[in-house]
Formats: sequence, C-alpha cells, structure tokens
Amino acid sequence: MTHVVTCISKRKIFLGLFGVVAALFISTSPAAAAEITPSDNNALLTSMWLIVAGCLVFLMQAGFALVEAGLTRAKNIGNIMAKNLADMAIGAIAFWACGFGLAFGADSGNFLGTDKFFLSGMSESFLDGGDVLQTPSFFFFQVVFAATAVTIASGAMAERTKFSAYLIFSAVMSGFIYPIVVHMFWQGDGLLSDLNIGDARFSDFAGSTIVHSAGGWAALMGAVFLGPRLGKYASDGTPRAIPGHNIGYVTIGVFILWFGWFGFNAGSELAMDEWVAHAIMTTLLAASAGVMGSGLVIWKKTGSLDIGMAGNGALAGLVSITAGTGAMNFLGAVISGFIGGIIVVYSVIMIERKGIDDPVGAISVHGVCGVWGTLAVGLFARYDDAFLGRDNAGLFYGGGFEQLLVQGIGSLIVAAWVIGTSAILFKAIKSTIGLRVSAAEEREGLDLAEHGSPGYGPID
Repeated sequence: MTHVVTCISKRKIFLGLFGVVAALFISTSPAAAAEITPSDNNALLTSMWLIVAGCLVFLMQAGFALVEAGLTRAKNIGNIMAKNLADMAIGAIAFWACGFGLAFGADSGNFLGTDKFFLSGMSESFLDGGDVLQTPSFFFFQVVFAATAVTIASGAMAERTKFSAYLIFSAVMSGFIYPIVVHMFWQGDGLLSDLNIGDARFSDFAGSTIVHSAGGWAALMGAVFLGPRLGKYASDGTPRAIPGHNIGYVTIGVFILWFGWFGFNAGSELAMDEWVAHAIMTTLLAASAGVMGSGLVIWKKTGSLDIGMAGNGALAGLVSITAGTGAMNFLGAVISGFIGGIIVVYSVIMIERKGIDDPVGAISVHGVCGVWGTLAVGLFARYDDAFLGRDNAGLFYGGGFEQLLVQGIGSLIVAAWVIGTSAILFKAIKSTIGLRVSAAEEREGLDLAEHGSPGYGPID
C-alpha cells in the first residue's frame, strides 16, 4: 500500500511540474502574448485546412501505388511500392531544397524563382497580419502536389525501369522540371499567369495541366525511351494484353485517389470558404460521370465491363475537372467528366497501337485528359475562379473562342517544356547508367532483380 501511495505521489509531482512548465511556455510564447484577432483566426483556419487537404493528397500516394501494382504483374509489386515510397521521400527533400524556391521564389524573367531555397526567408508564424502562404503549411500542401506529378510517370515506366535510374528522374522532376511549370502559373507573375488574349486569361485552378499533364508528358517520354515490355507486341506489331494481377488493388486504389482528390481540388481554394463545398461537389460528379463514360464505351466495344478501364474512367473524370473545379457549375462538371471517361478509352487504345507501352494508362489519364480538362474551362467556365477574372468565360456561356484558345496555348507551353526537359533527362540517364534492366532481370521480375526478395512471401 505504501508503494502505491508513493507512486501516486510521484505521478502527481511529475504532472504538477509538467503543468508549470507548460504554463510558463504558453505565457511566454509570441502567440499567447499577442491578442488573437479575427484575421488571426481566419489565418489559423486556412492553415489548418491546408494541412488537412495536404494530408488527403499525401494519401493519394497509396492510391497510386495500389492502382499501379494491381494493373501490373505480381513479380514487380515490391518495386512499384519502392518507387512510390521514393517519390514521396526524395520529392519532399528535393522540393524543400530547391523546388519550392524555383516555384514560389521571387521572379526572374517570368520563368523561375531565385530565393526561398531550403525555405529560407519563410515565416514560422502567420499571426499578427502574416501571410499563411509564406509558412510551412503552404509548403506542405505544395510538396504533396509535386510528389503526385512525379508518381504519375511511375505507372507508365513500370516493370522494366532500373530503380537507380528512376530515383534520378524522381529527384530532377520534383526539384526542377515540375517547379518551373508551377512558377509559370501559380507563383503569380509567371509566363502562364500573364497569358491572355483580350479579356481571356489562362486558368488551371487545381492543376489539370500544371500537375497532371506535366506528369503525363514525363510519363510519355519515359515510356518512349524505355520501349515496350518484353512480349507486349507480336512480330507484326500487334499489341498483346499483359493482364494485371489484382483488380482489388486497382479498385481500392481508385477509391483512395478519389478520396484524396477532394483535398486536391478543394484545398486549392487555399481558404476555408463556401467554394470548398462547390469544389467537392464538382469533383464528386465529374468522377462519377467519368466512370459512366468509360464504362459505357468499353462495354459497347467488348460486351462486358472492364473494371480496370472503369477505374481509369473515374481518374479521367477527376483529372478532367481539376482545372475547372471552381469555374464550372455542376452540369459542366458532369459533362467534362463524362467526356473525359470516353476520351481515356480511345486514348489508351490509340497509344497502345502506336507502339507505346503504358501498363496503367497514365499518359491517357493524366496527359491527354489533363489537356481536355484545361480546354474544358474554355467551354464550360461559368464562374470566376479568381484566375479567370470574369464570370461566363466559357464558350457556351457567351465568353467567345478566346478563352478556349488561351487554354490551348497554355497547355502547349507546358507540354513543350516537360517533353523537352524530360527527353533530355531520360536520354542522359540512358547514355550513362542505363534506363532499363536487362531482359533476364525483366523476366525474373524487378522484386528479385532490384530489391533481392519477392514482393509476396511464400504461401504455407
């Protein structure tokens, strides 16, 4: 009994000391010393929303990993998980070291930033009139976008890429190629943010082009420089199906991506206001319509519903609404998503027939549908999303052809930059350390060849 009383007394003393220390820390902290104003509360809410939305986007890495793993063969699942893990780890460091500065640093000729490397000059606090967009919460929201852009290419390069080569690509994409695209538009005074024809200004609210088509064009170059997987094409060039090993992974991955996309699109409002719910609704409706569009087309073509293609339809719908999530009404979101679902089916078939092996359809989902989503703003924009600068900018709402034209020009600028730089990068990798594993390693599977153990253990 005496021992129990002694333990309780010690615990009370410890808790009392902890309380004193905590009280002293709070009373002497800058936040406690200053009176919290209504603007501070708004800043706190914005910061919290950016962190929550960023966590949702962070979870999308798991979705990408599952979709890619499910659509490829079991002998490569460990390699696929390793690549997705590396994208987040390497991407975070590269974006912290130089990517964020290139993207959001002080402008140099409308092309790249010149400061904020290693987050230098960034504020730790946004209270007392500070800017939330100059704090780590904004960096966190942006770094998960960078990782997304890189991971898109992973699927198109699956089952035959050297792991070391992929690591180099991941670092350069997240630290240089993608940040320059961001600076062109989201930094505020870049090449794309200043792009206009009359009253029509380029708009890409959450990144159909800035994130998704950028990743899609890098995926295209990766697939081209790698060449197709062994056995993908017959001697006459006819494509052969190489089925994935787990449709359950694909479906779960699609749902995780869909869930994370609510943070991707709604978080891009960069504030917790009434437009957050609007973005969530347009995201939901477009993805649903994308499933219906792709499902109907593939069902008609094959006589049955291909679940993997239907899942890609959901992702196509999501990519298709990402640019216009704040500008379109609900009907526009449904139409955009539905058309995106149709486009992805025909794009996958066309790209495969051209001899480009994309195991997961990443080029079609993100590259092609990213362009479609950007162009769709020029057709269906109903509201000013803070980039457009006017309501009724879409062609079908009386905005004229200028908005459609400026959207197309912006998409071409991003495509030219990413295709050019990623082609140089892949050429350099291929000419030095090599881009592709040997034929024997590819047949064995990258889990054993690159990581020394199978992704699935033995079944007793």
